[in-house]
Amino acid sequence: REKELNSIIEEENLNSDETKRLILNAFRDGVMKTSGTDVDRIMPKMSRFGAAGAQRNEKRNGIIAKLVSFFDKYFGAY
Repeated sequence: REKELNSIIEEENLNSDETKRLILNAFRDGVMKTSGTDVDRIMPKMSRFGAAGAQRNEKRNGIIAKLVSFFDKYFGAY
């Protein structure tokens, strides 16, 4: 599990500490939060305006999909 999470962090260039905190909290709470600023905190810095904003939203959705998949795969195993 740790290896797979580290792979996601590396592939998406995420903030390692914040990502691990987000995942641990999700397992503790029994739900993966995808709204609010939780996901924004782990993402690499990107502009929210213009064409870059669309790329940012696409990247955010991809990150959410990977983390939700990871959560669904391992929830209950922790």
